[in-house]
Amino acid sequence: MRIDKYLKISRLIKRRSVARDAAEDERIFLNGKAAKPSTRVKPGDEILIRFGNSSMRVRVLSTPEHVSKDGACELYEVIPD
Repeated sequence: MRIDKYLKISRLIKRRSVARDAAEDERIFLNGKAAKPSTRVKPGDEILIRFGNSSMRVRVLSTPEHVSKDGACELYEVIPD
């Protein structure tokens, strides 16, 4: 699954266009490397999201095509810094 779509369905970023723009501006990193919007995500990958002065690191647990609002938080786990 593309990283921009994953960030949207997991509700880490509200809109796919915002996720795409963040990736293009090199604010999204996948396994330590800057990710393009089309970069593929698989279970076990680590994503670092930087917005302003804050950052969030998560580990991908699953990548289903569709998920309910309640199930979105089960797609990843937050890695404490």
